[in-house]
Amino acid sequence: MRVEDWFLTDAERGNPAYRLPSWCAGNRVVPLVHGTAYFERLVAEVRALKAGDHLFFTDWRGDADERLCPDGPTVGELFSDAARRGVIVKGLMWRSHNDDLSYSEEENRQLGDEVNAAGGEVLLDERVRRAGSHHQKLVVIRHPDDPQRDVAFAGGIDLCHSRRDDAQHLGDPQPLPIAETYGPRPPWHDVQLEVRGPAVAMLDGLFRERWEDPHALAPHNPAARLRDALSDADLVADPLPAQPPEPERAGDALVQVLRTYPARRPGYPFAPRGERSVARGYAKALRRAERLVYLEDQYMWSPHIARLLADALRRSPQLHIVVVVPRHPDVDGRFALPPNQVGRLQAIEVCRKAAPDRVHVFDIENHEGTPVYVHAKVAVMDDTWACAGSANLNRRSWSHDSELSVAVLDETRDDREPTDPGGRGDEARAFARELRLELMREHLDRPPGDDDDLVDPDSAVRAVDAAADALDAWHRGGRVGPRPPGRLRRHEPERLPLRTKLWAVPVYRLVYDPDGRPWRSRLRNRW
Repeated sequence: MRVEDWFLTDAERGNPAYRLPSWCAGNRVVPLVHGTAYFERLVAEVRALKAGDHLFFTDWRGDADERLCPDGPTVGELFSDAARRGVIVKGLMWRSHNDDLSYSEEENRQLGDEVNAAGGEVLLDERVRRAGSHHQKLVVIRHPDDPQRDVAFAGGIDLCHSRRDDAQHLGDPQPLPIAETYGPRPPWHDVQLEVRGPAVAMLDGLFRERWEDPHALAPHNPAARLRDALSDADLVADPLPAQPPEPERAGDALVQVLRTYPARRPGYPFAPRGERSVARGYAKALRRAERLVYLEDQYMWSPHIARLLADALRRSPQLHIVVVVPRHPDVDGRFALPPNQVGRLQAIEVCRKAAPDRVHVFDIENHEGTPVYVHAKVAVMDDTWACAGSANLNRRSWSHDSELSVAVLDETRDDREPTDPGGRGDEARAFARELRLELMREHLDRPPGDDDDLVDPDSAVRAVDAAADALDAWHRGGRVGPRPPGRLRRHEPERLPLRTKLWAVPVYRLVYDPDGRPWRSRLRNRW
C-alpha cells in the first residue's frame, strides 16, 4: 500500500498556507461508538489532569449542565474543576444563532461563563462565513511533562444534551427536542475517535491556528455586540502556553487531518482562500474504492456529493454503497421539513440512477420501534481507508462551515478473507474493517465476533439486505410474532409534489446547503 494512493499530498490539499504535517504515522486510534463511551473516556482523562497540563476544546454546542455520566459530572463541572486545579483550559465555542431559531447562543455563552469564572478562558467565535458555523468537535489533552499520556478526541459528538446514548438507543435523559417522530427522548447514534501518538500534536496545532487567528472576535449582530459590551465579554484571546513535544509512537495507524474552512473575507491566516480537504480527501478515496463503500451520515442530502458516489459506481461494476441515515430530518413543520427532504431525495436518485441494484440505503430504529437519529459521520472504503469526524456528506460541510475529520490508514493488516477487497494490493486494514464490523454488528443485533458473513463485501450486503427485508415484512404484517433481529429498515424518502419542490429546492440550496467555495471553483465545479 502506498499512503499517497489514499491520503492527500500537500499539493492535493489545495491550501498553500497549510503548515501542519500532511499525515503522520505511529498512532493509536480507537472508535468510541455512542456518547456514553466517549463521555466516560473524556471524564477519566480530564480528571487525571494536574496543574500546568492543557485542556483545549472546540465545539458547535456545549451545555454546561449536560451530565457526562449518570451521576455526573456535568460538562461545566468537569472543565471548571480542571481550571481550578491549575489546568490551562482554553475553548472556542461557536457563538451560534439566537435560541429563538432553535440554536444555542445562550447555552454556549453559559458554558463559557462557568469555565471562565473558574479561571479558564472560553471564547465565543463567530469568525465564520455569513450564516455559517464552527462545527468542529475536538478536545485536546496535553501533558507537557509526559507527552505519552497525551490524547485527543475528534468526531461527531458535541458536549451537549441528547448525545449521551448507548447501544440500546433509549436516548439521553437530558434530551433536546427534535422532530416529534423521535419522541420526547430521541435515540441518538454517533461516533467519536480517541487518538494517541504524534497526531495529537497535529490536532493541537489545528486548535492553535484558530485560537491565534488575529481577526476580531466581535459578533456580526449589533444586538450581540451591545450585550458583549454591557457584560464586558472577553473578545481577546490570551497567549497560549508553548506547544509541548510531539508524543512518540503509540500504535500502527497513519492519520490525516481533513478540514473545511470557507472562502471568506477577511480570510483565515491558515486558509486564506479556504480549505476543502474533507471534500478532496473523500473524493480521492472514492476514486480508489472497488468493492464496498460503507457510510453513516446525518444528511447525505447533496446531489453534488452524490455525483461522486455515482461516478464511483459507474467506474467500478463490483462496487456497492451501503448508507445509514436518519429516517426523518430533525425538524418538522410545513415550511422547515420540505427543504430538508428534497436534498436527500435528489442525492439518492442520483446514486440509484447510476446503479439501482448496488445502492443500499437504510435507517435504524430501536427495539421499541422508535427511529434512531443518526448523527454519525463515518466512512469506510474497501476496509482500507476509514474516516470519522464532524463533516456530513453535503455541500455545507464540504465548503461552507468549519469542519474536522480524521482519516485513518492502519499499517496492521486484517488477514481474514478477502484480504484485499479492492484487488489493488492495498489489503484490508484492521482499524477500517473492525470499525465497519462493529457498526454492522450493532445494527444487526449481533454480539462481538458474530460477523463471519459480514467480512466479505458481497456477503455483508446480502446480510444487511436480508435483515432489513425481514424487519420491514414484520412491520407490514402487523408486528405479529417475534421481532426479527436487527434494527435496519429500508430507507424510502417521501416524494414531494412539484408545487413543493418549486420553493423547497431553492431554499435548500441557498439556506440549508449553501456553497462556500470561491466563485472560480464553483464555475469549474472543483472542490
